[in-house]
Amino acid sequence: MQWVRKLPFVPKEKEIDDLVAGCSRTVAVFLQLLKETGMRSGEAIELTWIDVDFQKRTITCNMPEKGGNARVITNLSEKLLAMIKRLPQENKRVFGFTTKNSLKAMFTRERRRLAFKLQNSRLLEIHFHSMRYWRGTQEYHRTKSLLHVKRLLGHKDVRNTELYIDLESKEFTFADDNFQTAIAVNVKEACRLIDTGFEYVTGEYGDGGKIFRKRK
Repeated sequence: MQWVRKLPFVPKEKEIDDLVAGCSRTVAVFLQLLKETGMRSGEAIELTWIDVDFQKRTITCNMPEKGGNARVITNLSEKLLAMIKRLPQENKRVFGFTTKNSLKAMFTRERRRLAFKLQNSRLLEIHFHSMRYWRGTQEYHRTKSLLHVKRLLGHKDVRNTELYIDLESKEFTFADDNFQTAIAVNVKEACRLIDTGFEYVTGEYGDGGKIFRKRK
């Protein structure tokens, strides 16, 4: 029988945020880190203080797993950086002497408690790796760029990244694609639009305008 890869469960952002808000401090920081970076849990647990640049709002993943690539993850939220700063600096690792297995055990207990409290059994389906699926799906929906998602997740082979085409199709409908449009009538305006996140769609009309768009 031929093996068929099933599409993994992707949680909703509110469900992730509910877990972050309801879990103990260390678990909450770990979940927020996974949510924003898409790192594997084994990569995140090895994070060191020198890998975090609070001024530039970046994290360097220097311990990639599964033969992946090291990478720099940018545009971290002030929320995540503040959460990390509140952790005790016990040694060079951000999560100190905590192991991945002990974090997983704590998360499993707290997830069960929150699923009952919030009456949401979907929370029981969320694992550490679910954050990676969520991040990759969101980024592919935002950019429609496999290379961008490949770099973010540290994949060696873009064939691994192709999963997110199917996940994006599953999680989003056409109605979710709300765009803001703009028109450029010269090169300077086109460059300004591209710098602010717009992408070229089509154009050359009688007035010389060209249409750009970006997701709201």
